[in-house]
Order: sequence, then structure tokens, then C-alpha cells
Amino acid sequence: MEHGYDWYIEMGCEPAVARFFADGGKIATGVKANPDYTLIIEYDHTEHRLFDMKPLIRPNTVFEFLSDIDNFMRVYIDDTHNICWDKDPNIDSNIVWSNKVDISADNCYVKSTPID
Repeated sequence: MEHGYDWYIEMGCEPAVARFFADGGKIATGVKANPDYTLIIEYDHTEHRLFDMKPLIRPNTVFEFLSDIDNFMRVYIDDTHNICWDKDPNIDSNIVWSNKVDISADNCYVKSTPID
């Protein structure tokens, strides 16, 4: 069952989130890390958006290890279409789930800016 914008607002969503889901959402299909700690995320193979990770990379958070640019640059899209990093690239995160840190591609879409 699809829901409209008003339904999402009634459920407590912010307007941008309500619009995103009411419009059917988007699927992340690609990602590229930039040395300034931003991501270029491709949605539905056509739309590109810029997401700034800097505010999330803070001490004592799950994203702290991304302050090392080499770790940050290893970003990928997983099989659930979320944006991910493996803490240790030598460990299979499909086997050791605690090795993977991810961020919702939906959240990134809502909080990113379009790229022409």
C-alpha cells in the first residue's frame, strides 16, 4: 500500500522525508568518496547528489575510523543499497557483520544536494 505526503507527515516525518517516501524513494546504485570527506552518490543510475560526511566523523562515534582518509575512500554500496565501509578490509562483512559500518542511502538522499 502506497502512502501520500500527508500520511508521512501525520506519522511524524519531516517534510523532506515525507516528500522522499511519498514520491516512491530512490535506490542508491553507486558511490564515490572525495578527499574532502564528501560522497557523490548515484541514485537509480541517473541522479547524482553530494553528501557531506564531515559532521558525522567525530570521536567516539561509529564513524570515527573514517577520519583516516584511506578508510573513508573504501566506501561501497552493499546488497541492500546502503552506503558502507568495512572497518577491516581483510574481513568479510557478510560473515562478520560487526565489521561493517553503514549509513542509510535514504537519509543521505534527503540531506544531500543535487549535482548537475
